[in-house]
Amino acid sequence: MSLNLKSKLPNLEQSIFSKMSQMAVAHKAINLSQGFPDFEADPELISLMQQSLYGNYNQYAPMGGIYSLREAIAAKTERCYGQTYHPENEITLTAGATQAIYTAIASTIYPGDEVIIFKPAYDCYEPSVIAQGGIPVLLQLNSDFHIDWEAFRKALNSKTRMVILNTPHNPSGTILKDADLLTLEALLKPTDTLVLSDEVYEHLVFDNGLHQSVSKYPGLKERSFICASFGKTFHITGWKMGYCMAPEALMKEFRKIHEFVVFSVNHPAQRAIAEYMKDSSRYEALRALFQEKRDLFLGGIQGSRFAFTPAEGTYFQLLDYSEISPQSDLDFAEWLLRDKGVAAIPISVFNLNRQDNHQLRFCFAKKSETLKRACDILCRL
Repeated sequence: MSLNLKSKLPNLEQSIFSKMSQMAVAHKAINLSQGFPDFEADPELISLMQQSLYGNYNQYAPMGGIYSLREAIAAKTERCYGQTYHPENEITLTAGATQAIYTAIASTIYPGDEVIIFKPAYDCYEPSVIAQGGIPVLLQLNSDFHIDWEAFRKALNSKTRMVILNTPHNPSGTILKDADLLTLEALLKPTDTLVLSDEVYEHLVFDNGLHQSVSKYPGLKERSFICASFGKTFHITGWKMGYCMAPEALMKEFRKIHEFVVFSVNHPAQRAIAEYMKDSSRYEALRALFQEKRDLFLGGIQGSRFAFTPAEGTYFQLLDYSEISPQSDLDFAEWLLRDKGVAAIPISVFNLNRQDNHQLRFCFAKKSETLKRACDILCRL
């Protein structure tokens, strides 16, 4: 039987994450490509999950999420950023941040709407926009991964329905500064343009750096969806737990789509995380843990021929291999995996026009022994 099926995403390629992880398994390589830890979650959090499973919390949660967890998110947001979101109508629990991002886009983007995306960008943004009939407007970040605000000013027009931000930034590990958000706030003031802010690595900022949430800027907060991830924060990516915060009018539209995409999300996990969040000191401990891992990785390759600028946030580090090989980043990544046994992500796949700057992204959210084995290999190149 032949079906006349018209794809909404006809040009979608296999995810580079899936490709490199599959190759890593096939070649038994050390997998520093995909962004997931290879160490266990906090045993206390696992215990709380077990208590939830046996505590009769195995039926549907409320559509927006259990109230105690929404209250905990609101309290954390006020403590960290001095901003208030009402648990009842401005916070929704989602099946990971990717679902939150998709839902925010699906609830507000119509055919012909333009959405500004800064490249390199996480790979879910563009397909989500295209699936709604939106038009991605792609702006390449500068060589130091900062926004070219003059280019942004020129791209902004009456058709610009949304701007997508990501800070701390995947894949570069950079963070937006106060001046960036103030500039964006001023440029968007006379417009009806929305902001989608992907802040999944908000608690993983290093060297006494400061995460600038868009919630801290009144002119941005009033027009923004903020998407966050418990999976990234508490290294429980398999739980697929995230959330979205937005002003009531935006959240009302968000929930209209959310209801028919997932309705509600993992009930026992919500109970466990709500209890776990009662200890606010955990966030500083996480920051210290991941900075220690970043420093271990960078210290381990100090004598190598890679060049780098230490990541300001996330759990990714870019390495420039220009002094090692003239190969394209895709070819070098495949050679490194296949012949040397270390998997990384080539950055050109995220860039505008596949711009190749001879950089690979390495995930340092790994056990110390994993990182040390990888560093030993990288230092011999």
